Amino acid sequence: MSTLTDRETGTSAPTGDAALSVRHLWKIFGKGSDSIIGTPDAELSRADLKSKTGCVVGVKDVSFEVAPGEVFVVMGLSGSGKSTLVRCLTRLIEPTSGEVIIEGDDVTKANQSQLRELRRNHASMVFQHFGLLPHRQVIDNVAYGLEIRGVPKKERRAKAQEVVDLVGLSGYEMSYPDQLSGGMQQRVGLARALAGDPSLLLFDEPFSALDPLIRRDMQNEVIRLHHELGKTMVFITHDLAEALKLGDRILIMRDGAIVQVGTPDEIIGAPADDYVRDFTSEVPRSHVLTLKWVMHEPDGDALDGPALQVDQVVRDAARVVLDHQGPCRVLDGDRLVGVVDDEDILRVVVAEEEAKA
Repeated sequence: MSTLTDRETGTSAPTGDAALSVRHLWKIFGKGSDSIIGTPDAELSRADLKSKTGCVVGVKDVSFEVAPGEVFVVMGLSGSGKSTLVRCLTRLIEPTSGEVIIEGDDVTKANQSQLRELRRNHASMVFQHFGLLPHRQVIDNVAYGLEIRGVPKKERRAKAQEVVDLVGLSGYEMSYPDQLSGGMQQRVGLARALAGDPSLLLFDEPFSALDPLIRRDMQNEVIRLHHELGKTMVFITHDLAEALKLGDRILIMRDGAIVQVGTPDEIIGAPADDYVRDFTSEVPRSHVLTLKWVMHEPDGDALDGPALQVDQVVRDAARVVLDHQGPCRVLDGDRLVGVVDDEDILRVVVAEEEAKA
């Protein structure tokens, strides 16, 4: 995905038409909440606002865009507002103020008929709790959304079978949910979301209740499906490792507000503040940082070494650099942008070891 970098904030933004655009979104819970926005009270901390007005900020003046085909991860600790945010996108929770633009239409202005159309055909959500119908077989759980649309049984079952095969559930079509493991049940939930061929998939901490190994398998499944289908995805998680693994870009929230938005290497390489720095302190930097963050100017270096790309991860480039025992060229496409040598690589590795100690 192509991005432009905002050099003042260290964040990147999608170029071209956005699949999802969120503009100045607020959600304040409590009586009289709509009268707070635009007043000095809106600038109070969450605790001070609750003490003064009894209202609680869920989402505070959040704006971002998601490019078509992007995996956009929203993460934060419990209570940060991330799940409230994703529910506001399709008005499962009513925003207090702001705009949510999906495929050119403002969801906040949609009537009930238009909202049903959005949820059935354009934006599907995968929840932590699978919400499967226990009395229906897998094939009919997957086809449920198509049934609501009025799709004939033969057609919806054929489509459901395609998606069942896609998510690796072939052979379990006639099983009931209680006959499946947690990971397999989540695959059914994912298949149900995909069956309607939505343009936007929303994931609200879908794997947080799964065992670690199953969770890893499901993360890999999301990556595979994204590569195969190219769907735009908004993924909510409290797990930084999961965010770094899945996200093209990551939005970090705290107390309902945005702290930083950026690519994984921007989040690790240029944290916006001490909160993000502490949050990411235990991440192995060589696993995330690209050569952009460690290269130096080719000041007198011999330029006959191997060529590496600027977006290559340090860990993946380390063997080439260390084996060469000299400067390697760093290219952005065909353009020379810097050089990297063994000292640049070892500096990152040593910092990792010091952080562990």
